[in-house]
Amino acid sequence: MGFEDAVRAHAEDLFRFAYWLTRDRAQAEDVVQEALLRGWRAFPRLRERGAAKAWLFSIVRNEFRRSRGAAGAGAESLDGMEIADERQDLAGLEMREALHALPPAYAEPLALQVLGGFDCAEIARMLDTTEGAVMTRLTRARQALRRLLAPRERQGGRA
Repeated sequence: MGFEDAVRAHAEDLFRFAYWLTRDRAQAEDVVQEALLRGWRAFPRLRERGAAKAWLFSIVRNEFRRSRGAAGAGAESLDGMEIADERQDLAGLEMREALHALPPAYAEPLALQVLGGFDCAEIARMLDTTEGAVMTRLTRARQALRRLLAPRERQGGRA
């Protein structure tokens, strides 16, 4: 698989992830564009072509952090970050509020799993942590979402 094929195969997921990180369509486009430029330059050094998707997601994540650092917004922390969600229905808004309440340590692996379709081993490599830590964070993220959404379900039978 060549670079162009990898980009075509994963462009939508890369943009969704960048949009989730940035909460802004224009900034997400900039992050993806810069990430793809960096990826294009480094692609000849990629040894495992089958790992292109995780590699591209990592570049997007790093480019987001780099752009936040350049803007003076704390490149090493995703704290205080909102989660972008274009859905406008009530259930979507309730889910968005619940996701906003998650600590970034739980929200980021959940986004990589849901938006990127990565398994725990891939997420662990991307976040430079252990597979067990990722599984714990995902479990805690889901438990926290259930707790946050449960009162709403009892009140209105939604979510």
